[in-house]
Amino acid sequence: MHKNQFRSTVTSCYLAYITQAIVNNLAPLLFIIFQDKFSISFTMLGNLVLINFGTQLTVDLLAVKLVDRIGYRPCLVAAHAFSVLGLVLLGVLPRLLPQPYVGLIIAVVLYALGGGLIEVLVSPVVEAIPGDAKASAMSLLHSFYCWGQVAVVLLSTLLLKVMGSDAWFVLPLLWALLPLYNLFRFLKVPLMPPVSEEARMPLRKLFSSKIFLVAMLLMVCAGASELAMSQWSSLFAEKGLGVPKVVGDLLGPCLFGVLMGAGRVAYGLWGAKIDLRKALLACSGLCIVSYAMAALLVNPFLSLMGCALCGLSVSLMWPGTFSYTSQAFPTGGTAMFGLMALCGDLGCSLGPWLTGLVSDTAQRLPALASLQASTGLSLEQLGLKSGLFVGILFPAVLLVGVLLMRRPGTAKKQN
Repeated sequence: MHKNQFRSTVTSCYLAYITQAIVNNLAPLLFIIFQDKFSISFTMLGNLVLINFGTQLTVDLLAVKLVDRIGYRPCLVAAHAFSVLGLVLLGVLPRLLPQPYVGLIIAVVLYALGGGLIEVLVSPVVEAIPGDAKASAMSLLHSFYCWGQVAVVLLSTLLLKVMGSDAWFVLPLLWALLPLYNLFRFLKVPLMPPVSEEARMPLRKLFSSKIFLVAMLLMVCAGASELAMSQWSSLFAEKGLGVPKVVGDLLGPCLFGVLMGAGRVAYGLWGAKIDLRKALLACSGLCIVSYAMAALLVNPFLSLMGCALCGLSVSLMWPGTFSYTSQAFPTGGTAMFGLMALCGDLGCSLGPWLTGLVSDTAQRLPALASLQASTGLSLEQLGLKSGLFVGILFPAVLLVGVLLMRRPGTAKKQN
């Protein structure tokens, strides 16, 4: 089968990643509205994030065994159905139920089921499509999550400005139209048959490979490196650097998303000429530098440039590790992609959590208090910088892990 037959499939996969960006980024934009209208505390809002990623982690784990039995098409359709239902209920249930928070939880769980399935399913679908430039195709695929993230932030902010915060419930209803459209696309687009059970590498063989164990660690570090900065950059810009929120958001998380998407598109276009292993090493080194810039530089503009540069540095970590591992284990099947997604989502939870924990803890240290006079920064600002500085740990571990891994071609003999 020729790869041109799968253009509609690839387009649907791009839209699926935009759907995942909607699922992960829309509700946080509405957190202040939820707090004002429904009297929801910061802790309760934070729990919604944990419920989202916790549900996706659970889906990743279950998908390891169930997707190959059920089939890709039914699962892809179900993923979009859950996403549509969750987004619709996000706009409806909190306004109907006597306890709005319960409605929010129900909506989050439902669309997280969709997001988790999309993460597990879409990468192996694209990986299975005939073609030689697998790493480039994977990078281009994952860039659509970045463009989705940027679109959700910019368009939602604009619509809220035009409609007013009282019409917030319209946003999830409008964004639900995209996964609804894509649901019908996945009913008919061609899909490559999955790796047969006889040819598929058993899980025990995957876990017995040191290369795969290192790859799992790399995925944890990739997720943590990306989310620790993207989740904290807006608050860090406003409170840690003292810049206006609009300026901070545009030069921080928004530019982070743009550069992350640009990096993935660039590798998608020219990746066939670039050594993936060397690219991952370069990204890890650049990520260390960007975290150091954000945490150690006193000039707010240069610190924000570190935040934005981090987007470029993490651009290849997630899709690159996916491709690197799939080259090493071409018969890994859905189980391999499910485990990789599980590790990535674990890092997405671990990175922001550790950054927040260190930021709070550091403010109570006498050593930090002594730095106030010399830097002119408040304890809160120094605490936030300390939290981001610890984030260097993740790209540093990823760099060491890539150095330890053999080249993909040398691992194929294990299959």
